[in-house]
Amino acid sequence: MNFKRSKKNSPSDGQMTLLEHIAELRGRLVKIVLSIVVGSVIAYLVYGPILSFFTQPYCQISPGGHCQLYVTGPIDGFALRIKVAGYGGVFIALPVILWQLWRFITPGLKDKEKRYVLPFVFSSLALFVAGAYVAYITFPHALAFLQSAGGSQLRQIYTPSSYLSLIFLLMAAFGTSFEFPVLLVALQLAKVVTPKKLASWRRWAIVIIVTVAAVVIPSSDPFSLFALAVPLIVFYEIAILIGRILLRDKGKSRIGRRKVADKAEASS
Repeated sequence: MNFKRSKKNSPSDGQMTLLEHIAELRGRLVKIVLSIVVGSVIAYLVYGPILSFFTQPYCQISPGGHCQLYVTGPIDGFALRIKVAGYGGVFIALPVILWQLWRFITPGLKDKEKRYVLPFVFSSLALFVAGAYVAYITFPHALAFLQSAGGSQLRQIYTPSSYLSLIFLLMAAFGTSFEFPVLLVALQLAKVVTPKKLASWRRWAIVIIVTVAAVVIPSSDPFSLFALAVPLIVFYEIAILIGRILLRDKGKSRIGRRKVADKAEASS
């Protein structure tokens, strides 16, 4: 794979060798790891507010607001803090992670394709946060459904690990799934699929979206399924519309360049 060489060890003028390519990847990974470490330290220091934030959905549905989580071992509390710090570090470092990934990819892109990098980075970040937020506001309904499914004879006592693992996985599943329109737009720009082809697949796409949503949701409740499937179906239509606009603009610019070239050739 050919990459352009930049002024400071990043590709822009020549071609990168395999070793330079590996060194570039290593540098990006080091920056990602360091950003996660810094984010984890920050999350460790603000552990209390983070834990209160994530237990809020549980408190909303608990009678009298009694929503304590119970540990069963002497080191469970410290292990939980480390776990929260790890997840928090990844979330805090997410902008850096996305930026470094895109910076690694962009040298292999053409100059006209590079203009899409920043929109893709920001839209990916915004969609992930939006998906995680939808999961968060949906979680009280999902939790209430799961509690009622066992019957009134059961009394719920949650450990922090089981409770937080569920809400973290749910938010991660929603956040990752909300990247769906970014993937579709990228495939259209790469000419792997066309807007017309995606439109013709609409019915099957809806079936697949609902099926995949039912599989990836860790809580397996109908509220989360509805909250995930409906936005993804809407995103599918929006991605088709964006693809049509972008490809139409590219077609117009190509026609314009061709006319200029024809005029220059005729005048010569």
